[in-house]
Amino acid sequence: MTILQQEIETLIRARYPILYVVSGEEVRVQNTIIEIAKRRQKKVFEWSYTTGLVPGGTSIQSQKNRNAATRDPLAALDQVIDQVEPAIFIFKDFHPFLTKSNFAVIRKLKEIALHLKNSFKTIILIAPLMEIPPELDKEITVLTYPLPTRAELGVLLDRIVDDVKQFHQVTIDLDAGGRDRLLSAALGLTLNEAENVFAKIIVKDERLSGADVNDVFSEKQQIIRKSGLLEYYASTESFTHVGGMSILKDWLEKRSIAFGEEARQFGLPPPKGILMLGVQGCGKSLCAKAVASLWQLPLLRFDKGRMFGSLVGSSEENVRKAIAVAESVAPAILWVDEIDKAFAGSQGSGSSDGGTTARVFGTFLTWLSEKTAPVFVVATANDISQLPPELLRKGRLDEIFFVDLPIEEERTQILHIHLAKRGRAPESFRIPELVSASKEFSGAEIEQAIISSLYDAFYTKQELSTEHILEALRQTVPLSKTMDEQLSRLRAWADGRARHASVPRPTLNDPGRRRMEF
Repeated sequence: MTILQQEIETLIRARYPILYVVSGEEVRVQNTIIEIAKRRQKKVFEWSYTTGLVPGGTSIQSQKNRNAATRDPLAALDQVIDQVEPAIFIFKDFHPFLTKSNFAVIRKLKEIALHLKNSFKTIILIAPLMEIPPELDKEITVLTYPLPTRAELGVLLDRIVDDVKQFHQVTIDLDAGGRDRLLSAALGLTLNEAENVFAKIIVKDERLSGADVNDVFSEKQQIIRKSGLLEYYASTESFTHVGGMSILKDWLEKRSIAFGEEARQFGLPPPKGILMLGVQGCGKSLCAKAVASLWQLPLLRFDKGRMFGSLVGSSEENVRKAIAVAESVAPAILWVDEIDKAFAGSQGSGSSDGGTTARVFGTFLTWLSEKTAPVFVVATANDISQLPPELLRKGRLDEIFFVDLPIEEERTQILHIHLAKRGRAPESFRIPELVSASKEFSGAEIEQAIISSLYDAFYTKQELSTEHILEALRQTVPLSKTMDEQLSRLRAWADGRARHASVPRPTLNDPGRRRMEF
């Protein structure tokens, strides 16, 4: 029995008149209540607008048990009063009748609440969202039914595996590690959603293994799409496509197993997140996508444009909903791209937008500090002057990484990656010359130079050569030259405040020059 199940039973025993259970898993909550009723030797009745008040557990096919007269909420509540024996009454999706226009139902429910305190009867409302009129604030106790735990999903998975053993064409390839990966991926789904996706995998492939996590993510993708606040990224990138950043890669690799059962037994908390700060085009967004592939977790993009609504208070509510969606599909990765622009001006928000940005940022910061769900935040930023100091405090994120322009060794890797991605053998090119010519170039600028040279070679009907790429590099003015002052300021700030994502750039020993006047 879970803690919440114990809490429900305790409230029933203490004769709390009306319980309001917020959950989209109606059947799961109902089964829990029926178990409690059996232990307490109470009858169970259930109500819906289509069936009226019927005995608990009545199947939809049992037409004879329907009570048309009690489809009316007031008639159903009269039946609650008339019931003499100890009983629990489950009302499904009763929230539309708790609006101001249904004042008679609200008043009736308030009167019944006073009556139930002196009886052995309890009303339990089950709905996917909470709507309570102020008249019933003091009479209703609200409980939020959590999503299935890993143990509950494990029981479901074992039952499905047992069910399909009779079909010899189905292969079950689940070792301890594979089972753990599959259950981790399924966390955040309802039992019904998990059962559907496990069945879908078996029917489609006639097998079930730990490698099927992407099919589970597709089910989570539906949840994210329905919310309309977060964007689901089906990441195909991997760290083989990321040149350099050896320190960041090693840090992330060590935490790739921190979401499993073994890590929890070892006492490891799930990692909170990182902030990647650095020059545009140096692979920060690419890293966010690659983390999802490395950790085999769904990647959700926090879209700042969708967060800021036109109605007063809607922006804060949007952020809370987006956070709730991210937690509902956890473990997951939440990618906040260009966080410096998303919350720019939060300190002066009172005079510019009535404090909306400040309130939204405060909601996000509070969640970062207090979140317990395994949602790993990957935030990227280009401009340190726009970063509020509260974000940089230890405890909100695990680490701040500074991503600088690639050094010689990293430019070699980047050239190899982008030439190979376009079907060219890197050995056919004079890589040292290209590395030298691309000094102070970002990874994105190197990639664009290769793409530009491909256009030139294709136009002249020639095969791509080193000369084509050298010419494209010569025609490119890198961002490091046009934004030299900003880059120097960024490096100065990062020195001592952030970890280098790769080997730090070599510093030139300047012996200093004697300055004289003439």
